[in-house]
Amino acid sequence: MFLRRLGETRAVDTLTTARRSENMRRIRSQDTSPELEVRRFLHRLGLRYRLHQRDLPGKPDLVFPALGACLFVHGCFWHSCSRCVDGTRRVKSQSRYWKAKIAGNRARDRRHVRSLVRAGWRVYVIWECELKKPGRLRAIATQLLSRRRRSTR
Repeated sequence: MFLRRLGETRAVDTLTTARRSENMRRIRSQDTSPELEVRRFLHRLGLRYRLHQRDLPGKPDLVFPALGACLFVHGCFWHSCSRCVDGTRRVKSQSRYWKAKIAGNRARDRRHVRSLVRAGWRVYVIWECELKKPGRLRAIATQLLSRRRRSTR
């Protein structure tokens, strides 16, 4: 359903405000499906990690203290992945709010990565869409495993 107003066409939300609010409240920032998939994969390979370490900038999703590495699992929509449709999709309702919100998320991500790198951490980022092709996750796992081998020598 669309609404026309002064030559402008915009989609009408079919959900009530209360229902939309409930949907948005259910979106999690931790323990998301992509994050759980990454955790299971790395754990099966014998990599052990801490979750959401609060004393680090950005509370990385996985922290490998012994390896001096951390990993962020970014949702394509929320962090604006430039490689997939979910990341490039623009919300039609409240578009000014969402554009600023997602731009702010990206700026905050860059700040956190910079801070971690300055503190001596090796930072990895994997996007939700990259999990569909396991090559990227395997590459990160290989790098982490090689760091582990180097640190035990």
